[in-house]
This record gives sequence, structure tokens and C-alpha cells, in this order.
Amino acid sequence: MKTSVASVTFRRKSVCEVAELARRAGLDAIEWGGDIHVPPGNAQAARAALHCTRENGLTVSAYGSYYRAGAEEDFGPVLETALSLGCRVIRVWAGRQGSALCTQEERRAVTACLARAAERAAQAGCVVATEYHADTLTDTLASALALLGEAPGLRTLWQPPVGLTAAENLHALHALEGRVENLHVYHRDREGACRPLAEGTADWHAYFAAAQKDGTQRYATLEFVMGDNEEQFLQDAAALHVLLKEE
Repeated sequence: MKTSVASVTFRRKSVCEVAELARRAGLDAIEWGGDIHVPPGNAQAARAALHCTRENGLTVSAYGSYYRAGAEEDFGPVLETALSLGCRVIRVWAGRQGSALCTQEERRAVTACLARAAERAAQAGCVVATEYHADTLTDTLASALALLGEAPGLRTLWQPPVGLTAAENLHALHALEGRVENLHVYHRDREGACRPLAEGTADWHAYFAAAQKDGTQRYATLEFVMGDNEEQFLQDAAALHVLLKEE
């Protein structure tokens, strides 16, 4: 498993500042976010991000596009930007509301949109992976599994949802085996407040072991830092290196 950071962790930093910080942390790659650093369709921003990435000896682990399936949004610029960044994985969102609120018609529309995006990406050598997130159709394991089964070629990212136990998270990872791309790595308490990653070492040992059962190479991508603090980020990166070294 390789290491990465989601650039949205430091939205206030410039592209090159993020890349330099990732290098200082000894990471392998960056997941560039489409909300601030590399907006979809902005070729100049993509070139600048790729340049700073390479200048710091890094690669691009994914494009965090913030594309919302089912919305009146063109997937074309998202795919073009991912290709400009030279990355394989395109992160998207499975709609705009949770599975309990979605009508069957709305669910079919989101699923069809994701299937089309996945097919288009596959033709270009990329994969589309949903954010494993509340207020989307991946807000529960059952809904995520149904979605992945209904949209050929679709993949998912994974992160530990707030409020679930380690046992519940492990059950989800086992159920999603073979369908997970990268993992977003952080540690939060039961109320959702960010904590140092080192406090979640036991849980993440188990998560990494479960995720790596299929032998696929993927990225452990740091996201969210207590206090948005640069020093805390470096400590979290050090904890991640230790975790992966022990696997």
C-alpha cells in the first residue's frame, strides 16, 4: 500500500505548498481536489498541479472531482482533468441525498449516471470510485453494495463512517472486498471530532489487513487533521508510515 494525502486537507495552501508538505511527510502521492486546487476543465490548474507534484518526487493518487452523479453536470471536464493529471482513479459522489430519502426513480437516475461515467472512464483507462459518505447512496453498506452491483465497472473508496464501531467497519471492508480502491485515512472520536491518527492505531491495523487481503495495490490517503495543523499532519504521516511498515 502506498501513501497519499487529499489536497482538501489543506484547502488554504497553494498547490505547491501542498506538494512540498507531502514531500516533507515522506508520502508517495497526492489526491488533488476539484473544489479548490484543480477545478474540472481547468487545464492550466491541472498542469500546475502535475508540475508541482513531479517537482517534489510525487505522483497523483486520484482526482477528487466532487462530481455529483445525477446532477446537471458534465462528466467530460472531470475525465479530461483526471487524464491531464495522469491518474487512474476519479472520485465522485453518489448523488445529493442519502439512500433513505432517495425515491426509486432518483436512485435509478444516479445509478445510470454512474454507470455511464464508469464506462466512459474505462474507455480512457480510468476507474470511477464513489466517495463512501453520508448523504449519498453510499451512506450504508447495504445501499453501497446495491449500487456497486447495479452500475457495472463502478468502484468505491472507503473511510470509517463517524459513529460506527471498529467491528462494523471491518464487516463493511470484508463485504466490499474486491470493490475498494483507495482508503481515506483519519481518526475521529464518536462525536466526529478529529483526533491524532496515532490514537487509532489498533483500528487501522485491522482495516489495512482487511483491505489488503485481495493483494491489490492501493493508496492510504490521509484526510482531515486535528486543528488543520501542519505539525499534526506530519505526526499523522509518521504514524501512517509506522502502521504500513508493520503490516
